[in-house]
Amino acid sequence: MATIRDVAQRAGVSVATVSRLLNGTGKVREKTAERVHKAIRDLSFRPNALGRSLSTSQTQSIGVVIPSMSNPVFADAVAGINDEARTRGYTLMFTSTDYDRDEELRAVSNLLDYQVDGLILTVADPEHSPVLDMLDETGLPYVLIYNQPTDEKRPTVTIENVAAGREAADALAGLGHVHTGMVSGLFAASDRAKARREGFELSMARRGYPAPMIVEVDYVDLDVHTRLAAILDGPDPAPTGLFCSNDLLAISVIGALRQLGRKVPKDISVIGFDGIAVGTHLHPTLATVVQPSREMGQTATRLLLDRLAGKETPAKVILPHTLRLGESVGPVTKQSPTDLQEPFQPAHRRPAS
Repeated sequence: MATIRDVAQRAGVSVATVSRLLNGTGKVREKTAERVHKAIRDLSFRPNALGRSLSTSQTQSIGVVIPSMSNPVFADAVAGINDEARTRGYTLMFTSTDYDRDEELRAVSNLLDYQVDGLILTVADPEHSPVLDMLDETGLPYVLIYNQPTDEKRPTVTIENVAAGREAADALAGLGHVHTGMVSGLFAASDRAKARREGFELSMARRGYPAPMIVEVDYVDLDVHTRLAAILDGPDPAPTGLFCSNDLLAISVIGALRQLGRKVPKDISVIGFDGIAVGTHLHPTLATVVQPSREMGQTATRLLLDRLAGKETPAKVILPHTLRLGESVGPVTKQSPTDLQEPFQPAHRRPAS
């Protein structure tokens, strides 16, 4: 592999001149820069990123920590982060935590060892987070995404989760659903899910409706079928409308309901959260709260890189969400024993057009 000395020799300049040009740490005359760039192309020279970081105290890299690689909503956010980072000359180092608090700390510690210039991350609980405490102590710039901390000093890009949960409840109530439920991942692992539950319950309480039935499942090892069977066949009135804390969970719920002999939305309406693209291709199409994940990633990256450049940035950015009512919600209908006892039949694929 060609070295910086080889480039300097071929261009007829000093090693210091090549270094100044590559690191942007000093002026180099235009004709000299052209000779250096030609030598770099001729020799297929690749600058040593580690050496450059030692001389500039920057690695031009951003650490990204997300809860899950499998949920498309986080993939959309990472795509937005990458879009913005690439245009500013930064690369990403990212990892996932599987909603594990201990893994959050390990992941961030590893990224700090690699001397990333800043972090974009989602944590389980920003109010009691050893990770954020550590970052505050070290002074490393970071921006939260999806989280909604009460501490105004902790920068974040998110949506109004309480309001979104309230709107989901309003939609179900507007269709005549009095008995409702919420199926969520573990609240201890997601402050977003807790906020959505708060808004959902507030809306139902304001109407004087029964408190929604709450079902918690593990984000990684879903046990939706068993938990739904317990509330549908229990002594209390079964919910006719379900709100799910994310779209992947809503899709699992629809599948489990079908296996339990319930039709969506004829017997039970289902609303998800996130607005992942696959929801529009299902049958029935998924009703959901849509959050602009890609834009959230882009915005968080701009805030972080502006902070690294010494610019003033807002501490909190709240982006708008929308409620998309798909085919998985409908008005309350009177269930008949025949409907409830109909055996599960797998959905047939539509013929290609």
